[in-house]
Amino acid sequence: MANNSRLFVKAPLWLARKSADQHRLAIDLQSWLDETGSLTKRLRGIYGQDFGVSVLFNRWRPAFIDECRLLGLPTARYQLVREVMLHAAGRPLVLARTILPERTIEIAHRNLSHLGNRPLGEVIFAYPDLERRQRQFSRAPASNWSPALAQGLELRQPVWGRRTVYAIHQQPLVVAEFFLPGLFWKG
Repeated sequence: MANNSRLFVKAPLWLARKSADQHRLAIDLQSWLDETGSLTKRLRGIYGQDFGVSVLFNRWRPAFIDECRLLGLPTARYQLVREVMLHAAGRPLVLARTILPERTIEIAHRNLSHLGNRPLGEVIFAYPDLERRQRQFSRAPASNWSPALAQGLELRQPVWGRRTVYAIHQQPLVVAEFFLPGLFWKG
């Protein structure tokens, strides 16, 4: 997995609907999992200028098999794989993985392939025809994360996330977001 991800050694298991465990989650985590708007906008509203994006991985690589199936793409074909950490003044808040097929990038006039530290949400939520097609949920155990990342972020417990398939001009992309303990730290 290291060849196509800096976040994971094993792809997370995704469920199409909420599990029984998820119905018992804390309200603050539940609100992030259920957010229908831009996470970028919500995080900027909370953290202002302290909000930032650090790019961890941004390469043309094959996506995970389940991501290809979700997008209806051949498994050996290269997609733009982008992994980032959203943070506030350096405090990790969210880890995100985006799969951008070449056709989606072309239809978006290449706005998606040169983001750098710019949040994806700023770009995709600006498209008037952005469509949310599907959402899935995951509770990724510590064993799914790359050892360096797990150690650096002290990921010892499972981390809840969501994965959303969006479409721009009918062309899909997938965005997975995992909500780190730092998001809920009050201090």
